[in-house]
Amino acid sequence: MRPQPLAACFALAFALTFGAAQADPQSAPPAVAPAPAPAAAPAAAVTGNASAGRTLAYTCQGCHGLTGYKNAYPSYKVPKIGGQSPQYLTQALTEYREGKRKHPTMQAQATSFSVQDIADLSAYLSTIK
Repeated sequence: MRPQPLAACFALAFALTFGAAQADPQSAPPAVAPAPAPAAAPAAAVTGNASAGRTLAYTCQGCHGLTGYKNAYPSYKVPKIGGQSPQYLTQALTEYREGKRKHPTMQAQATSFSVQDIADLSAYLSTIK
């Protein structure tokens, strides 16, 4: 249980001490059932911005060896992500972020990205050949 601020504790104690003594059950309004919560709206599709994704892709370059950059792990098999479809890249990054795909480095990277960041990265990386 989370500790309450001191003012909230005093307000609760005051209401219980003085409010209950003054309440008249005859004058209490009838109980009203709460309104049902509205259904959650479907998430809007996020459009990626390739130029913003280019900036974010800086952290991808060391391992994935994007065009024009050297791979930091030449003997370690790392998939080439340049030219992949935006849908695949979005799904992969989202699954790393949610822990559905297991790779500590990729999970750490993906958890730092927002949904918009992932869309931006996917838009940029899909344009690289």
